[in-house]
Amino acid sequence: MSGDEPAVSAPRAWSLESRLPVILAVLAVMALTVVRPPEMRVAPRWVLPAIEVVLLAILLARHPARIGPRAALLRAISICVVGIVLADTFVATVRLIDVLIHGGKATESADQLLAAGAIVWGSNVFAFALFYWLIDAGGAAARADHMPRTLDLAFPQQLDPEIAPAGWRPRFVDYLYLALTASTAFSPTDVMPLVPWAKVSMGIQSLISVAVLGLVVARAVNVLG
Repeated sequence: MSGDEPAVSAPRAWSLESRLPVILAVLAVMALTVVRPPEMRVAPRWVLPAIEVVLLAILLARHPARIGPRAALLRAISICVVGIVLADTFVATVRLIDVLIHGGKATESADQLLAAGAIVWGSNVFAFALFYWLIDAGGAAARADHMPRTLDLAFPQQLDPEIAPAGWRPRFVDYLYLALTASTAFSPTDVMPLVPWAKVSMGIQSLISVAVLGLVVARAVNVLG
């Protein structure tokens, strides 16, 4: 029985992942929402940041890796907030594409155009990182308690345990890196999506990134020309 104790206790050493990266990501999304051009907003400037404050308050009030009776409720609220953020960034992407096609204030100069594209692109990266972090393997609390035998997202450390410490768990920075690579490589790099929700999410994120980067760069070159 004593030989099994390390296998049980090791994962708990990873349970209290730092909240700081997640809090900084939420603040980054809020800042990008505030500075987004009016043509790409769905609601007044203050509406979405006010909704995102709910997620920030949850993160500050309770550690996401703590298990308890309120953990499931708080995770559900967090998913709803991130879902709204994702929907908002998707609409902002559509509006950016419309502005690129039909013209607008954001296309008056290459600087304004590149700034608008960077804001929308960055919002998508942070929003998808938060989404992956909340959904994968049941969320931070579930991952801290135990990792499922079947994975949603397969990280290299999970596919080859010899390259990672015992009880390794993905943390927010791993999901941020996943979101960044999906938005730059337009395909999986080191993290493999194994279930439908992960494949659909990464596919949508890649399509959004292709549309934003491709159209913004092409239009910026046209404006400069």
